[in-house]
Amino acid sequence: MTDIKYFDSAGVQIAYIDAAPAPGAAVQPLPIQLIHGFASNISMNWLLPGWVDTLRAAGFRVIAIDNRGHGHSAKLYDLAQYGAPLMAEDALRLLDHLGIPKAHVMGYSMGARIAAFLTLAHPDRVARLIFGGLGINMVRGMAGTGPIAHALEAPSLADVTNPTARTFRAFAEQTKSDLRALAACIRSSRDPLPAETVAKITSPVLVAVGEHDVIGGSAEALAELIPGAEGFVIPGREHMKAVGDKAYKAAVLRFLGA
Repeated sequence: MTDIKYFDSAGVQIAYIDAAPAPGAAVQPLPIQLIHGFASNISMNWLLPGWVDTLRAAGFRVIAIDNRGHGHSAKLYDLAQYGAPLMAEDALRLLDHLGIPKAHVMGYSMGARIAAFLTLAHPDRVARLIFGGLGINMVRGMAGTGPIAHALEAPSLADVTNPTARTFRAFAEQTKSDLRALAACIRSSRDPLPAETVAKITSPVLVAVGEHDVIGGSAEALAELIPGAEGFVIPGREHMKAVGDKAYKAAVLRFLGA
């Protein structure tokens, strides 16, 4: 049901899962693709917080990808082999590999940024779109990536003093990630997503960000830039604690019409 599978994405081995709707569930007409955040993976972002089970119970076929450099996918150390537009093409090629012409897409944090590039480049392939854990900072860009990269390259967690960078290093260790690959990923080209570009998204959009999420920024502020988009504030949550929140799940199921 959730066994790791692999496919070739233009020469890069990418891991994924493909889980059928739960037995007895009313099957939804379109599958949903899940794209995890930086330093995370399928298990940490989607399986352990209960997302795959929740979506399967609602009748969805659930496709989830380990982004390049993460989880079970190939570890790459060249900065040119990363960046959201390139990683968005991995997500597209997975849909192609599985013969899926159109799907709902949900990304969390970095995964939301990847989902935005996927939708902008291939609007005919994305039905409904959910940006989790990334609000207005999608267009402002992420500051302080240098300290995060240095933290990932430090000899140990004890050598990291920057509080935000220390959080990322601790999370990367928790997920047993390849720290050098993550450092390359965070240092890679960060193509801008200006407000006027985000405004070109035509798929229905839900932006869901924790009330205290300083990494993602305001959900409502990003939603205001996208015609017809809806902002949802996940009550009482910050970036790391919002992922499996029940209110977040309920908002997503409502938005998907499930």
